[in-house]
Amino acid sequence: MTVGFRVSERDVARDPELIRRAVALPVANIGDVMNRMQAMRGGFAAYGGRRGVVGHAVTVRVRPGDNLMLHRAIDLAQPGDVVVCDGGGDLSIAVAGDLMIGHAAKRGLAALVIDGAVRDIDNLGDMDIGVWACGATPAGPYKDGPGEIGYPVACGGQVVMPGDLIAADEDGVVVIPQADANAIIAAAEAHAAKEGQFTAAIAAGTWDRAWIDETLAAKGCRVTR
Repeated sequence: MTVGFRVSERDVARDPELIRRAVALPVANIGDVMNRMQAMRGGFAAYGGRRGVVGHAVTVRVRPGDNLMLHRAIDLAQPGDVVVCDGGGDLSIAVAGDLMIGHAAKRGLAALVIDGAVRDIDNLGDMDIGVWACGATPAGPYKDGPGEIGYPVACGGQVVMPGDLIAADEDGVVVIPQADANAIIAAAEAHAAKEGQFTAAIAAGTWDRAWIDETLAAKGCRVTR
């Protein structure tokens, strides 16, 4: 039985132009237009030198505390990819440190997103790569497996499919289903433009707040004085 110890090297389609557009957007705006359903849970911290990235997902699932398959996933990923690692949320043992993350940076990967822990964080901030993880610990990993590469994973409470777009900044991480990515980024661009208008109105002191009273009235809110 190979389930739990297998590697799929099937390639995925990449869209550099879509990534260029997406990386210019706040991750929160991208999440908003997906009905706020595609954000990974809070608690992912940005440890790497890049604090805003978008790239296609290379998925890997590891046994908590073991990084054998994460090593292999980094070697299989292409420049600009985001390696998404399901580490089971375990924070007792780091599954990546400055050596393997430095190797990933040298290979041109955009980021690692790890539902688990990292270490050597003093060095990670100097590296030209994004690193999002749930915590840090000095405890080092094992290298025995099992694990899976190139199959659906769960990371931060979200299902991630190989090839999905991953967008991350200092707010956190969202998952953009590959099949819907073009429509989602177009909607996020429109949403960001609208928020720009709100920002200008706030600065001018003209932001219309009537919608608050209208919403409360529609919900039957009673006001006493």
